[in-house]
Amino acid sequence: MVRGLGKTIFNNRPFLSQQDGAPVHTAKVNQQWLRNNILDFISKEEWPPSSPGLNPMDFSLWSILETNTCTTSHKSIKSLKTSLSREWVKIPQEKLRAAVSPFPSD
Repeated sequence: MVRGLGKTIFNNRPFLSQQDGAPVHTAKVNQQWLRNNILDFISKEEWPPSSPGLNPMDFSLWSILETNTCTTSHKSIKSLKTSLSREWVKIPQEKLRAAVSPFPSD
């Protein structure tokens, strides 16, 4: 999925993969896969924590998803995941690109 983002969201431009400190993101196997597959991957040790300017998902896109998926309560994780996936594809490409365009490509 991560590699596919380069083709869809970023129009095949170089991009940077960034993750928060969630255990699934910091797992050794995940970090190693990203080092091997993402050109400009920044490891968990190198990424500055709590950086709004460096974290477009947490400070712009998640708020859109939260607003659109949490208007009703979900009775299961499956329901929440389905709703998040449905709302993600509704976010216009222009909005996604605008959230990440301030990042340098070098």
